[in-house]
Amino acid sequence: MPHFILEHSPNLPIETDALVSQVQQFACACGLFEPTSVKTRAIAFEHFHIGDGKQGFIHLQIHMMAGRTTEQKQTLTESALKFLLAKVGEHFALSVHCYDLLPEIYRKN
Repeated sequence: MPHFILEHSPNLPIETDALVSQVQQFACACGLFEPTSVKTRAIAFEHFHIGDGKQGFIHLQIHMMAGRTTEQKQTLTESALKFLLAKVGEHFALSVHCYDLLPEIYRKN
């Protein structure tokens, strides 16, 4: 069920399909999700401005069903940030945020 959505600048120092694959592996190995339920995708933004002088950016959205503890989410986002830093380095602005999906209103087929 979780959706890992990479929003990024188009100038990454890694091929986008390779990054998507590696994020998928990271998500499956984190221990919070059934590997068969993880979905990962990327969206490049051609036009962007970054105020801190960084070369580009990645913002990782993690949408998952509600129910994980704050500590689990903190560990996940910290781990994901370290993972991204290892992939693209300090010249890119990096951010990660978890979003709870409410089972009362989330629908899928």
